[in-house]
Amino acid sequence: MILDNKTEEKPEINYPTKWGFKVIGKDKDKVEQAVKEVMGDKEHTCKFSNSSKKGNFHSYSAECIVDTEEERDKLYKTFGEHNDVDYVL
Repeated sequence: MILDNKTEEKPEINYPTKWGFKVIGKDKDKVEQAVKEVMGDKEHTCKFSNSSKKGNFHSYSAECIVDTEEERDKLYKTFGEHNDVDYVL
């Protein structure tokens, strides 16, 4: 299925599923620590992804199994509200 600006239906996601988050912030070590804090005891991977050209932002790819859409949305929201995270995708 191809989604574009004119498509209103959401893609069907079957849970549980592996889900990835791109977590971006200004302090490399604090972003990595934020991933650990948000994930807590949940089994996950966290890999350094990239630094911006000027070194102002650093990103990590975090991945885990989410059991429900609600859990996925809660993790996304918690990342977004963390003081050391500037962006989450």
